Amino acid sequence: MWPVSSRRRRRGRQSLGSGAWLGSGGWRGAWREAVSEGVQATLKSVHLDRPEQNASWLAIHLGMLGKAIVEDLKKVKGELQGSYPPSFDVFSTYVSCYHGAVSQHLKRLQQQVTDLKDYYTLLDWIINHYESEKIMSSPSLRPEMEAENIGLSLEEGFLDQLKGKYCMRAKEEMRASLDKILELENEDMWIKKQAPATDDEHFFNSDIHMDIWTKVKSNAVNSKRIDADLEMGVVCSCLEELQQFPKQFENEFRYCCNSMENPSLWADYQITYINSFKALKEHMEGYRECCPTQVDHLSREVDGLVHRLVQGLEDQFKNDVRPYLRRMMTRKWLSTDEDFQQLLSRTEKLSQRCSQMRHPYVQMFVSSLHYYVVKEYVSQLMKNNYSCKNRKHDKAATKMRVQWDELNDLFEEMKTTHDWLHPVGDHLSNIIGEKNKRDIKNHLKHLVADYPDISKKHLSAVLYFRGLVRGREKRVILQCLTELKKKLGTAGNTGDKKRGLFIDMQVTIANTNCLANMPFSCLSSLLPDS
Repeated sequence: MWPVSSRRRRRGRQSLGSGAWLGSGGWRGAWREAVSEGVQATLKSVHLDRPEQNASWLAIHLGMLGKAIVEDLKKVKGELQGSYPPSFDVFSTYVSCYHGAVSQHLKRLQQQVTDLKDYYTLLDWIINHYESEKIMSSPSLRPEMEAENIGLSLEEGFLDQLKGKYCMRAKEEMRASLDKILELENEDMWIKKQAPATDDEHFFNSDIHMDIWTKVKSNAVNSKRIDADLEMGVVCSCLEELQQFPKQFENEFRYCCNSMENPSLWADYQITYINSFKALKEHMEGYRECCPTQVDHLSREVDGLVHRLVQGLEDQFKNDVRPYLRRMMTRKWLSTDEDFQQLLSRTEKLSQRCSQMRHPYVQMFVSSLHYYVVKEYVSQLMKNNYSCKNRKHDKAATKMRVQWDELNDLFEEMKTTHDWLHPVGDHLSNIIGEKNKRDIKNHLKHLVADYPDISKKHLSAVLYFRGLVRGREKRVILQCLTELKKKLGTAGNTGDKKRGLFIDMQVTIANTNCLANMPFSCLSSLLPDS
């Protein structure tokens, strides 16, 4: 079998001999066509496995293809071009033919490509290898190659089309990875009811955010090796797919865990995923510069999920303590601490659990629950369920102040941001515990200053609990409240809506049996004419 250069010389001479009558332009064209056919034959001779035969089929083929191109051009440079006059530009002709033939060969190859790694291999070879020292800029091809154009003759739009397919495949693989992450979380955690792990800082932690970040980062790093535009396209594609994940995760989580019998484990899971999605959001912020729209959308989706997880924790706590709060400010409450101790115990357990939730959500969560406990505790005064008789108001005030101090200390320890709620217990205790009815009005100024949304009906309910059901003293106190609100400029003003407390409290109208004590002369005016 002839060496390549011998076959090329023979093919070239045959072309020249058979086409000599065509003239210099004709036989040179025939010669160039023969060169092109020879180049195509060289490319076809490079071994190519089918994708199903070998996972690395494309990488192996392109590696061998590059070597074949270099070896052939080395022979053209060292042996073949010396057999032709310089005017033939033999080396340039072969280089040009390779550019065209390789471009067509790559076009055929890409039709077989389906996997992301193969799209990467193809793009990487085109952009980073073909013009590099591994192939067209090989030192073995100098100095002839220095005067040549070393770029492929790709069809217009081919490279952009290839990059688009790469981005689409990256998005599809991202979706598959997210599905796999959910599947593993279900198998390893939810089905087995496995307690969540903690990180080095003792916060509940799941690997979800790291698995996702690693996948996105890997795609970003790989595509950046090809070019920056592709990196941006790939990252944006991954983030677009990731936008759907928070809701998908929530649906799967609730489907698998809503019937969980262990409320503590359910709460631990929610804290775990609050922490994990917070971390995921922080990781993805690193791509804001290149994909601002996608990062914004993802951030909103994550914020929505975290808000619902926090709300789920709040609802769980509220349902847990609501029965005990509803029995505050009753006859039983005055005689026993059982319900308050249950409230305190459950809040302390929550405090321990909150120590494993990350900032800033832990502060938001604690502050929200602080507001709820304070509001519900004080709201019991507004229900007019009980009125202190026989100076029991003093005992009630003392008890309320002690309990209030315990709640304040606990929520302070939990680092609540709602410290503006602390004084209300003392203000109300002072009113309830005041021995002299006439002096009650002296306690109103600070109450109105701190809580301008308190109304006459709210204060009336507090006075009812204190045992001041009706009479001139009560009217004077309520009138004093009206005058104070006018003086302080809070008449008709609920104050800072973010600090509204009483405005959200409904007041139950007390049955004071006023009709039973009304003189008949007054009552007769209400009766219909006979």
